[in-house]
Amino acid sequence: MKEGRIHSIETCGTVDGPGLRYVIFTQGCLLRCQFCHNPDTWNMGAGKKMSVQELVKDIKGYLPFFQSTNGGVTVSGGEPLLQVEFLLELFTELKKLGVHTTIDTSAGCFNRSPHFIKNLDKVLELTDLVLLDLKHINAAAHKELTGLSNEHILDMARYLDEKKVPVWVRHVLVPGGSDNDAHLQQLSNFIATLNNVEKIEVLPYHKLGVYKWENLGLDYPLEGVEPPTEERVKNAEDILNRVKVI
Repeated sequence: MKEGRIHSIETCGTVDGPGLRYVIFTQGCLLRCQFCHNPDTWNMGAGKKMSVQELVKDIKGYLPFFQSTNGGVTVSGGEPLLQVEFLLELFTELKKLGVHTTIDTSAGCFNRSPHFIKNLDKVLELTDLVLLDLKHINAAAHKELTGLSNEHILDMARYLDEKKVPVWVRHVLVPGGSDNDAHLQQLSNFIATLNNVEKIEVLPYHKLGVYKWENLGLDYPLEGVEPPTEERVKNAEDILNRVKVI
């Protein structure tokens, strides 16, 4: 069986999809988000090698807990699609057990090369839900915030719509970064063109991962930036969910 590079595992996650989740954080990411709370996942060569067999054996022990809550398994990261062949083998085994499968992706490695699409399509056939992180709608601002432009990321959003894969859109709200009414409205307009979005989540920026930057000897780029207020979070939620304020 294939091996994947795994950063860590959370056995009773409650925020990465419906119900209680067994969350596998994979190693490796192409984005360099200024607000990343897991910069220790960036290095593709780090982490622990684990086989699909090892993971499935461990997951089986938790089946009663998350199946009673309509939960399942979420593969997050890092970026799980960097290990798409490993993901395919894992989801193939999980579907034999009737497990609800979710991918949490920033789509940083999405491309339409035949090899990637062939493997991605096979994975999507075994995927019940995609948590899609849309960091910023503006290409230049996205590059400043994450290190990469967003054209291919928005392309994956359209591709998932074409394939009719259920999606929850996630947007990290960063004061001075992504918390901008005009850009939020543009993002809302883009999301409204998609027919597969079941939910939109605004994730307030936080500083819980700052110590990891320090431990890695990295300068934290958002030094001095505080989390958004409840009012700004509500404002973003209203705009993205197209709530009409009377």
